[in-house]
Amino acid sequence: MNHPRNGGASREHPDGNPDGHPRRRPNLVLCTADQLRPYELCCYGGEQVSTPALDRLAARGAVWETAITNFPVCMAARSVLISGQHNRTATGGRTNVSCAGRPGDFNMPEYPYARRPHLPGATLAECLREAGYATRVIGKWHIHSWPHEIGFDRYLIPRVHHAHSAQIFSRDGGPEFAPPGYSVDFEADEVVSFLEEQDGEQPFFLYYNLSPPHCPIADVPEPYRTMYDPADVVLRENSDETRIDDRDYWYKVYRWDFRHYSFHLPHTEELPAGYDLKHLAAEYYGAVSWMDSAVGRMLDALERTGLDGDTLVVFTSDHGENLGSHGLVQKGCENDESIRIPLIMAGPGVPEGSRVDGSVASLVDLMPTLLEAAGAPVPPHCHGSSLLGMASGAPPDGRAAFFETVRGTGLRSVDTTWVLPRDENGRLGAKPLVVHDNLADPHQYENLAGELARPALDAELRARDARYPWSDLENEP
Repeated sequence: MNHPRNGGASREHPDGNPDGHPRRRPNLVLCTADQLRPYELCCYGGEQVSTPALDRLAARGAVWETAITNFPVCMAARSVLISGQHNRTATGGRTNVSCAGRPGDFNMPEYPYARRPHLPGATLAECLREAGYATRVIGKWHIHSWPHEIGFDRYLIPRVHHAHSAQIFSRDGGPEFAPPGYSVDFEADEVVSFLEEQDGEQPFFLYYNLSPPHCPIADVPEPYRTMYDPADVVLRENSDETRIDDRDYWYKVYRWDFRHYSFHLPHTEELPAGYDLKHLAAEYYGAVSWMDSAVGRMLDALERTGLDGDTLVVFTSDHGENLGSHGLVQKGCENDESIRIPLIMAGPGVPEGSRVDGSVASLVDLMPTLLEAAGAPVPPHCHGSSLLGMASGAPPDGRAAFFETVRGTGLRSVDTTWVLPRDENGRLGAKPLVVHDNLADPHQYENLAGELARPALDAELRARDARYPWSDLENEP
């Protein structure tokens, strides 16, 4: 039996249903895109890319004006999200902070390691399962441990390397198989089937991970790949194609990912005639719209089954995308294009059409947020704090968000980015590496390190750095 449709009732009666019975614990959906910066989304002011599903979700709930990743690289960010801890604690290592696989190896392992080398504390999934939730993963994984080892009952995950067609999957650790068509559409089918199977007897946690708009952006269905005309693309103001090093190489990586940088397949060795940053952006935009269409299928299924009224949906990304801003590509840097991410929450208790400004949210806050929504205790090893109060209309708490890159450790407040260098032993330097006044210079043209003093922010960063321990976990099995 499907849940009754009661979306309006759950918002109007946060402590119970109109008949006086306690409201059931909400289902939880954590949906992530990969390498999605917020600027192109309509709910963040974007005017070039069609994102009707995310617009719809934003209209139903709350949008964070400023949210960031705590580490702007795939595996590191996802470890933060699922562990509720900063990467230095969840995965260990002073220099190789689990950005990929083994130290010095650019190529990531095809599948997770055979044992649990990281994430020593109870994860989000383990805490929710302990609280009585059914736990499910569908889509990209990119964490060093297998899902069943860190709290997931069932899972469908692809190999680590990015491919949208001819992708290889494993269901619950079983034999590999390659479904026909595109992986994103196959995963969306799985999400719809999962939601249609729910009988309302047990609340669920669905962790749904979409690979686009991460490359390969040429490996996208033709209607989306050609959806935007490069001639019409308006690049972000701080874009500078002339400063991109190894442009030809990086454009091929964007289009074909490992099939170029590892396999050098002949069809990936040539770019289309006249291919430039606007062509790249147009294909990225198409991948964003394709991702949005999959989110739309999930939202449609939630509504069709009547689950939407009892389901808290959180949408975000693991990190941002430079896309030529400041002559940079991909991610991993201290600038906003790398670290800023979208964050949208909708569901029981979240007022419709609200926006949260005055506080900077981050991925490490999502575990305590979802645990609070589930009525489950937040373990003391969590480094973040719940966003549920602000999502429900409480005043912003003014928090700054702690983040790291391979070069340094920083805080992103509403008005300032403050980054200190970090040596090979994890010690912070005396003088800042990067400083941006984000109100006066929103596109971060000037690095004001040595010019702009923020003693309170510097002291807060050093205090938080001391509070978040570096674990002694090894990065190799």
